[in-house]
Amino acid sequence: MIRANIFTATGDKPFYGAVLLAGDRIAAVGAADEIGHPDGARLIDAPGRTLIPGLIDAHVHLAYSGAATKAAFRNEHAELSYPAIALRAAGYARATLDHGITAVRDMHAPGGVVIDLRDAIEAGQVDGPRIKACGRGLTVTGGHMDQPGWGDQTHFEGLTQPCDGPDGFRHGVRQEVKRGADFIKLNTCGPAYGGPGAWCRLEMAADEIEAACDEAHRWGLHVASHTTGEVPLAETIRRGVDCVEHAHFTDDAVIALMAERGTVLVPTLLVNERNFELDPAAQGVPPRHWRWLEASRDAKWETLERAKEAGIRIACGTDAGFQVAHGSMFWRELAYLVKGGLTPAEAVTAATATNADLLGIEAGRLVVGRLADLVLVDGDPFADISILGDPGRLTVFKGGRQIRSGGGGHDICLDHMHG
Repeated sequence: MIRANIFTATGDKPFYGAVLLAGDRIAAVGAADEIGHPDGARLIDAPGRTLIPGLIDAHVHLAYSGAATKAAFRNEHAELSYPAIALRAAGYARATLDHGITAVRDMHAPGGVVIDLRDAIEAGQVDGPRIKACGRGLTVTGGHMDQPGWGDQTHFEGLTQPCDGPDGFRHGVRQEVKRGADFIKLNTCGPAYGGPGAWCRLEMAADEIEAACDEAHRWGLHVASHTTGEVPLAETIRRGVDCVEHAHFTDDAVIALMAERGTVLVPTLLVNERNFELDPAAQGVPPRHWRWLEASRDAKWETLERAKEAGIRIACGTDAGFQVAHGSMFWRELAYLVKGGLTPAEAVTAATATNADLLGIEAGRLVVGRLADLVLVDGDPFADISILGDPGRLTVFKGGRQIRSGGGGHDICLDHMHG
């Protein structure tokens, strides 16, 4: 049992109370005097600390290092074998968990390496967050996830999943389903350089998007899409995608369409800002794309404001693996959500309850029957959200099992708690 300031992520304000665990689930939540101290229950008494649901990152790439330059993250998979990528990803997964992130949605990895990592974590062979993985993201030949620029003699096996035509995308969905994908990732549109109203280009044809979504939905899987905005974003939503990533360029009509269809938005604010913290030359960014980045930097705040006003579900994802370090930078995405108009409680809810719904896992809220994925925070993250970036102030539980201790030196295993 844990006594602390409790944030349930159900819309209630934090309150001083207790959470009782039984096995890997939450058995009771409420006022401390109502729950009492059941016989056999081990107690963590933590006044001044805050208990929140385990954090969830809805957009990561565990197979990538977070390197700051395009050359680095482009070339690293040419230099590493897939077993080496998987072993490295296991390290990133553990670092992610140590920062209080108890679940992630992986948005592309070569060779099924993160699907296998997911299975190894579920089997208890390695420690890491719960993973929902798409396998490889589907893209058109030469598209966002099948970029050109390699020598004619170069061939990569399983690095990307290029598809062409409606039947090609149906086949691509089935291949990822066969490999064990939890959902399907599409890359429907990319940047264009025509200026306002023409910053985005539809890469997948409308019938390709529709075929991929129809096939994924027949298998009971949701579809997420890398998008950039404008008319291509609207077409992406109309053709059946459930969740859009980035989607910086919008207008009232696009936002209305998202609200009508119940589309989830993962705005990935941090990865866009990271471009301006790093040297453009080192990133290998040409001038026309730099202008695009500057335009998207302004547009993303407008989109976030419109989405919040329209009641669109806003999820929290960092794009960790691409210029964003795994785990340690997650708190900054929360801080940017707050900068964009969400309250700290709304930002944490986006990273817990909303993300749990998106991933389809029984976590994300401190309610009876949910998985006991928890973070005990030394302090008040709603007064200073940067606290969540300090693993020394986080005691992390996954499925009722204490993963790491932080803040106050508590080191109590809850595996044997009863209630």
